Amino acid sequence: MTHDLDTPLDETPLTDLLTERLVLRPMSVAYSEQLVAGGPYRETSDYPREGDIAAARRFLRVCAEQGDPSPYTNFEIRLRAEDGRPIGGIGFHGPADETGAVTIGYGLIPSAWGNGYAKEALREIVRFARECGATRVKGDADHANVASQRVMEAAGMRLVGEDDEVKYFETGPF
Repeated sequence: MTHDLDTPLDETPLTDLLTERLVLRPMSVAYSEQLVAGGPYRETSDYPREGDIAAARRFLRVCAEQGDPSPYTNFEIRLRAEDGRPIGGIGFHGPADETGAVTIGYGLIPSAWGNGYAKEALREIVRFARECGATRVKGDADHANVASQRVMEAAGMRLVGEDDEVKYFETGPF
């Protein structure tokens, strides 16, 4: 099963976020449940990846434990051109914390790497978070994931710390 770009994924009240080349489509509980259950793309695509499924599980857990974190939800990253196919996901790990900070994660299918899509999507999510009242956006990358570190820097995030495994980045305060 595929989804037409003009058809909402399901009941989410948020609207698509548009960039020059991408559509960031909000994902709801029902759609996240579909991804976790193995559909709708598993048979025909390299999407979703394990990271997308893990993000959907985290979103479902946040919804069950704390309620809908909207507007700080997950988004499916789709190409605006071509067939509108999904190429990855980006989203928030949950609602803003007591200081107004949100934490993000993202990932693309390998065939989409190297085209600037992650940077484009992350810039849009940072803009969206600021517009929604977040005070800062946080993210992290393994030491070996230099590409993701560069994406965060290109999206305006700065290195604020590291431990033995991970480098931590953030924007703001806004």
